[in-house]
Amino acid sequence: MGTEATKTKRIWPEATRALLKGSGIDIGCGPDPILPNVDRFDQEQGDANEITRHVQKQYDFVFSSHTLEHMRDPVKALQEWVQLLKPGGHAVVLVPDEDLYEQGCWPSVFNSDHKWTFTLHKAKSWSPKSVNVTQLALLIPGTELIAFELQDHGY
Repeated sequence: MGTEATKTKRIWPEATRALLKGSGIDIGCGPDPILPNVDRFDQEQGDANEITRHVQKQYDFVFSSHTLEHMRDPVKALQEWVQLLKPGGHAVVLVPDEDLYEQGCWPSVFNSDHKWTFTLHKAKSWSPKSVNVTQLALLIPGTELIAFELQDHGY
């Protein structure tokens, strides 16, 4: 997948870093896990769309950077990922913003495996496969959206 986690955590505020305490799993990390002591989950370990078939453990945090856009159904995948959390745990999920990454082109000319684009909260998207992150968070039962932000550093 690349080095998305390393690039992103360089610009994180301390509040974001503080969420990644205790036991964690990094979904889709490839060779670049968010922290050295996390459990790693990538294609070699199974299908992240149905992660609970492969992982029967609970964590203090679930982290995923630039993986949700590759899932068949991002709502169902995220619901699966959240099931891995202990009560009071945190999910930190990074996705590319459709206007910064795909830039109005669909299918993606930058990554042919992207199945979805993401926007924070636009009322209407140019993409036929757009997921509104604010609405997505509301579709995950038993969760509370703490924060979301557009990371446009370097764009």
